[in-house]
Amino acid sequence: MSQKPKQLKVEPRLLRGFRDILPEDLIARDRMIGAIRGVFEAHGFAPLATPALEPLDVLGRTDLEDDSGTGGGSIFRVVDPDEPGAFYGMRFDMTVPLARVVSQYPDLPRPFRRYAVGPVYRVDKPGPGRFREFLQFDLDIVGSEKMEADAEIVSCMVETLQALGLERFKVRVNNRKILSGALEFAGVPDEQREAKVAGRSVAFDVRLETLRSLDKFDRVGFDGIAELLGGGRRDETGDFKFGVGLADTCIDKLLAFLRVPNRARAESLEALRALMGGNALASEGISELAEIDAVLTALGVADAHAAFDMTIVRGLAYYTGPVFEAVLLDAPEFGSVFSGGRYDGLVQRFQSAEIPAVGASVGVDRLLVALQHLKLVERRSSPTEVLITVMDPSQRNQYLAMAAELRRAGIATEVFLGGRNFGKQLKYADRLGIPIALIAGGDEFSRGEVALKDLWAGRELSKQLASFEEWRENPTQVTVARARLIDEVRAMRERQRHFEQKLRSAQA
Repeated sequence: MSQKPKQLKVEPRLLRGFRDILPEDLIARDRMIGAIRGVFEAHGFAPLATPALEPLDVLGRTDLEDDSGTGGGSIFRVVDPDEPGAFYGMRFDMTVPLARVVSQYPDLPRPFRRYAVGPVYRVDKPGPGRFREFLQFDLDIVGSEKMEADAEIVSCMVETLQALGLERFKVRVNNRKILSGALEFAGVPDEQREAKVAGRSVAFDVRLETLRSLDKFDRVGFDGIAELLGGGRRDETGDFKFGVGLADTCIDKLLAFLRVPNRARAESLEALRALMGGNALASEGISELAEIDAVLTALGVADAHAAFDMTIVRGLAYYTGPVFEAVLLDAPEFGSVFSGGRYDGLVQRFQSAEIPAVGASVGVDRLLVALQHLKLVERRSSPTEVLITVMDPSQRNQYLAMAAELRRAGIATEVFLGGRNFGKQLKYADRLGIPIALIAGGDEFSRGEVALKDLWAGRELSKQLASFEEWRENPTQVTVARARLIDEVRAMRERQRHFEQKLRSAQA
């Protein structure tokens, strides 16, 4: 008898810079995305989907030897199998496809309010928390010059973070016009200079390098900024960073600019007018911030959640007006989790007309990790809310009927498909984070009853909230009438959510 040829085994592996997202993280991410989408749609933003592949020139490349994109990210190139020599690129952000859509469909209503969520791809060097495929979630208003549009983006940022259970955060707002005006006000020369780096001369733009230095404020503080603007600074590793070489008078004025109060928005505006009101460009930016403040105040956005902060420097080659970024006050190590600004040159590569635009992007994966760090995410590996345990296989039809009834009521339910061992069934539910187990055998069915076991209480409260007498007074397993199954499951889930919120508040 001839032997079957030995099947070649393939090593299961991932491409470098890519990852699998297993159920526990994906369920949490999908719920987070759902909450974000709810806020965006409440503000009238409509969804837009575009292909992952775009023509290379649409992405800003015509030279096949150069794979860098318009946004600075490197582009994955794809060969067309049906057209020899034809290459396409994988999108590296959501903004370039938006610009193409706005130019390609001139009949779209203006202002065009859209959100988009999907994976983007960059040929970056992989590292911890840095992947070549990652998710972006953007919202933009295209076609409005009004600062009310910028204020609405900021308002959406605030409402989004609140919808995710966050309270201690701040959306920090600045304006590129104010930053440029600050350079004029301080007398920073508009010229090229050279610095010695590793024994060789390096040319740099004085104003651009000044802004890059200001952007390091969160890391180095006032003293570090003074060194970077002056003769240079040696960092904690011993490496020396050349300085811009500004005069002391310039440095003093820039430090005064950075010290503008960033608590109450009205206080910030007053200080800015007193400091730089005589500079035309800065005054224009200050007036724009005043318009934003008026709208935010009307919308009820508190100073504690949205403030004007002159230390915010971002998108030096991209943004043209207000810029914003959100930071979590209890997890500042995660940096900006939601950022954006006004970029009025959106479609200039596609048409001669200038179309104003403003938007922001959620750092989905970074924000999710931050929420997990703050214990604001329910850890579950399954969407199932009720596991129906199988105590008596002869009652299988009863179990299936209850599952169908619960599902029709919108309660995610599964019937256990493994063996009869009750302990293993509960261990299965515990491992997946299922909050309720339904227990019933022949005796319960004959009495028209079922038992509901509160698995969430056993996992969470027995070790964390022993002081909550209100919860301890409620048994973790109750027997209920079969006819009231839906109402009793809903009541138990509502009670779990209530005490989960108490747990989060206690931890905060």
